[in-house]
Amino acid sequence: MSRRIPGFYLKVKKQYPQYFSAVEALGEAARQAGPLDPKTVHLVQLAAAAAVRSEGSVHSHARRALEAGATLEEVRHALLCVTSTIGFPSVTAALSWAEDVLGEPDKGKPTK
Repeated sequence: MSRRIPGFYLKVKKQYPQYFSAVEALGEAARQAGPLDPKTVHLVQLAAAAAVRSEGSVHSHARRALEAGATLEEVRHALLCVTSTIGFPSVTAALSWAEDVLGEPDKGKPTK
């Protein structure tokens, strides 16, 4: 699966390498702190990304969830499940962003 990292993200990462190392270390520490498997962690992070309406994070965590073994339906379902919490407009926006990733021809994941 291709990883298209936004140019601005890479620019800021290059400009502030210590900051990015710290942020990445924090993320890794959080993932390792408990019993959730990587697929579940990325589905949780996907839902959180939808809640804050972060298109880039939705792209990232949809892709990472697929890489961790999630099906297309699981990615979509994780977003649908937060409708009563974050609202229909936020969920539909997140679904459209997720489809940017789910619709990639090289995704190589079964639909279920």
